[in-house]
Amino acid sequence: MYQVNAAAWIGTSQISEGCLTPAMSQMLQATVTQSSDPAPEIGQTMPHLWHWAAFNETVPLADLALDGHPKLGGFLPPIGLDRRMWAGGTLKFIQPLNVGDLLTRHSKITNVVEKHGSAGPMVFVTVAHDIKGPDGLAVQETQDIVYLQIPDTFSPPKPVPAPSEPELAQTYPVTETLLFRYSALTFNAHRIHYDLPYATQVEKYPGLIVHGPMQATLLMDMATRAKGCAPDSFKFRGIHPMFHFEDLRLIGTSIQGGLSLCTASPQGHQGLQATALWEEGTP
Repeated sequence: MYQVNAAAWIGTSQISEGCLTPAMSQMLQATVTQSSDPAPEIGQTMPHLWHWAAFNETVPLADLALDGHPKLGGFLPPIGLDRRMWAGGTLKFIQPLNVGDLLTRHSKITNVVEKHGSAGPMVFVTVAHDIKGPDGLAVQETQDIVYLQIPDTFSPPKPVPAPSEPELAQTYPVTETLLFRYSALTFNAHRIHYDLPYATQVEKYPGLIVHGPMQATLLMDMATRAKGCAPDSFKFRGIHPMFHFEDLRLIGTSIQGGLSLCTASPQGHQGLQATALWEEGTP
């Protein structure tokens, strides 16, 4: 069990500066879309969620933990649970962000919740981000991070069936190359996404893990194309790991004010759930 008062980290804050360069825009366009359109150029609006590649943590190798994440104890609390995952998040989009703009992110830990489930102790850390561009506040984001024990064997969560007759459905091929590209674009050294021996032998997964944020980005791309414009808010959470040997199904169904979305495995269970909402009057 961890030996730290994680709640003492509530209120911890930091400020980061970032930028999505035209080169990164081209690489994202080639990785997280199925579009043949040119990538957004400098001064043009970037698609929603691409800002996740604009604030890469350039942590020296010596400051990385065994799992590839930056060592804990600086901004995030040093919780002694060895599995760390981005569990979900919510975003409100206030105004567009542009390729090439200097961006500022104000981050603050707003909550720490300790739980004990069937898999053992869990700690949920909530981080609020305000992302600002040259014209002020552009995105308000809440990120939920969960810390868990690494099990002795893989025990998957109970599967949640995907909708059988969705209005929107497409398949996105998953390969080791795709996972490597997204890890590189976000400077994410978490080894579960590219190091198969580590993922299977240390963290006991049956394969490489498909990034939750990448799944969210793919769903956002499908939703934006379906509606013809990007949503005003977006919420997502991971409910089942998805693996590199299974292609993703991207699924969407209309709800009041927007779309209910999810990724799904070939076996038919959901991986990541999301909701995209448009303000009244948006088609």
